Amino acid sequence: AEMQQRSARRLLLENALRHALERDQFELYYQPQLSLQDGHVVGAEALLRWHHPELGPVSPAEFIPIAEESGMILAIGEWVLRTAVAQAKRWMDHAAAPISVAVNLSAVQFRQARLPERVMQILDQAGLPPEFLELELTESVAMDAPLAAIEVMDELHARGIRMAIDDFGTGYSSLSYLRKFKVSKLKVDQSFVRDLSEDAESRAIVTAIITLATSMGVKTIAEGVETASQLAFLRLQGCDLVQGYYFSKPLPVGQFEAYMRAQKQN
Repeated sequence: AEMQQRSARRLLLENALRHALERDQFELYYQPQLSLQDGHVVGAEALLRWHHPELGPVSPAEFIPIAEESGMILAIGEWVLRTAVAQAKRWMDHAAAPISVAVNLSAVQFRQARLPERVMQILDQAGLPPEFLELELTESVAMDAPLAAIEVMDELHARGIRMAIDDFGTGYSSLSYLRKFKVSKLKVDQSFVRDLSEDAESRAIVTAIITLATSMGVKTIAEGVETASQLAFLRLQGCDLVQGYYFSKPLPVGQFEAYMRAQKQN
């Protein structure tokens, strides 16, 4: 009965997902990314939210895998990229200090043909310089076909588009490949950050990631920061950037802009 219920729920979501774009049910929320050097907001991660009129809010953890398996992630992912780039351009035009926007790439998107050209086309149409966009790729996707990943990363890097490795430390990275990846940032997974206070192993892993990144000339960003003690440890280890509920949850555009204004007044 439980399997039947899950199957029915999946079918319901898949059918609803097919019309979500055209019915304008998606929205991007933005989570601030702060520099540990001066505490200023220097970026925002764009996070997809689905508000269905009957089903209510549907978790990305539930609908993203369905979108990936059905192939709908390509259209949805392009909408996310276009929307985030357009928003970054608006902030660049109207904010005193422009910020970069980070967009997650799914495995399906990363493997699609001519990805660098498509990204550049979106940037050119919006009039956003490439340095204000950062594409996030999970460690497992990058390592699934590392030689192909290196080729795509090289092309993106040549066009001035920055890349970050997301969920770093949760997958398996060959260090010989990692040094060939053209990335600007390693993102410390929140599972390690969450356990910093209680778990010596998590502290050792986070310290090792930050040390590795520093030696490679790559910045680190810790996600899922929720407490002052986590923040103090990350600052002590030399982490560059942080994001998490300690500062702000992901916010709709209007609330994010209000957060930015309040930040400037402090």
